[in-house]
Amino acid sequence: MLTIVKTSLRSATGVGRTQFLRYCSTGPNTTSDQAAPTEKTSENEPPILVEKIDSITMIGLNKPNIRNAINAEMGQQLTAAIDAFEKDESAAVGILHGVGGSFCSGYDLSELANPDVKPQSVILQRGGVMGPTRRNFKKPMVCAISGYCVGGGLELALMCDLRVMEELALLGFYNRRFGVPLVDGGSVRLPTLIGVSRAMDLILTGRTVKAKEALEIGLVNRIVAVGTGLGQAFNLASSIAKYPQACLNHDRNSMYYAMFQAKSLEDAMDFEVLSAGEEVLKQAAQGAERFLQGVGKHGKFTEIKERLIPEWEKEEIAHEVAAKGKAKK
Repeated sequence: MLTIVKTSLRSATGVGRTQFLRYCSTGPNTTSDQAAPTEKTSENEPPILVEKIDSITMIGLNKPNIRNAINAEMGQQLTAAIDAFEKDESAAVGILHGVGGSFCSGYDLSELANPDVKPQSVILQRGGVMGPTRRNFKKPMVCAISGYCVGGGLELALMCDLRVMEELALLGFYNRRFGVPLVDGGSVRLPTLIGVSRAMDLILTGRTVKAKEALEIGLVNRIVAVGTGLGQAFNLASSIAKYPQACLNHDRNSMYYAMFQAKSLEDAMDFEVLSAGEEVLKQAAQGAERFLQGVGKHGKFTEIKERLIPEWEKEEIAHEVAAKGKAKK
């Protein structure tokens, strides 16, 4: 059962006040020997934290005592949080991150080792084990990688559109050591990102990949300093959220269709053209009009998004203009 608690909080990114949404579980936290404890988590703390700043939704994995390893119940709660983000019309871009120094150490093996748990029932969960990993999201998602991002945790990172990696973070399919298969899209998405040869190397050996190599092979998009992953992911998400979203998501969906669903080049081209609906074309016409007004000329990316001015600020501006007019007289 999920409960939503709302409270006010200053963001760790230093952006300011936000609406903080906590998806709370009534059950106790699962323990695991999978990873050494990093910091203790209260039994009352929810395993999934969701914080919203303007049009950016940040979804945090919150089991730092086991490096955010995910069991079946936590995976369902992550699915619920992402579903809520997708349905929120005021949310443009999501960020997936880990609390307590690591992104995610993968699936909680203590659950799989439980004799009362049938592996088939875990693997065949609708939508995915680690979360909604067996589909593409409706909106862009950025992954902030810190500490360990291994096993199923790496599969979570691969389901995101972009990955921001802290310089000392570690990637790898460590599940290879214990015979735990990839069932959350790892073997499907990785070859499309870095090519079959490199993907085969990482999947068959399970070896560790550090930040420099990850960037060089296209596994991540940015390398940032330790401790700045979430903040830099927020900056990247903000740079995406400022654009007209109907057009942006059309182009994004067209790429995913071409990669995974298109039967031919002609099919992919047809989808690109025919999926450009009325809203997309309307945004294009509005954008052309703004360009003719001088917005974005000479390659400028500033002031692309129109700022909505509240009524009280409009009144203040009007008073200031009137006061200046009287002073000139």
